[in-house]
Amino acid sequence: MPYNNRTMAVNRMEALRSMLEQDPANSFARYGLAQEYANSGELTLAVEEYAALIGHDPGYCAAYYHGGQALQRLGRTGEARDYYQRGIEAAVRKGDAHTQSELKEALDTLL
Repeated sequence: MPYNNRTMAVNRMEALRSMLEQDPANSFARYGLAQEYANSGELTLAVEEYAALIGHDPGYCAAYYHGGQALQRLGRTGEARDYYQRGIEAAVRKGDAHTQSELKEALDTLL
């Protein structure tokens, strides 16, 4: 059976889900799964995974940015704004100036 992008994405999702079954607090796997959902257009599932990731690891700054992006694409602008604001706070606490700048820029587009 030839592999195509869809098949590869499904295989990655299955692998990531398996990793999360073994360790639900695995931030890398949860972020990867959220990204796979977002890339395949399953934005609601992506947002759920970003939210779960933030719940387990509130310092995972990229989850706020990409979660906010997914929320924007869903038309949930108020929630996206909240993600960006909370992400900026997390980036400040972590000393992550680069992500802080990206989050601020994303937030400014909503204001």
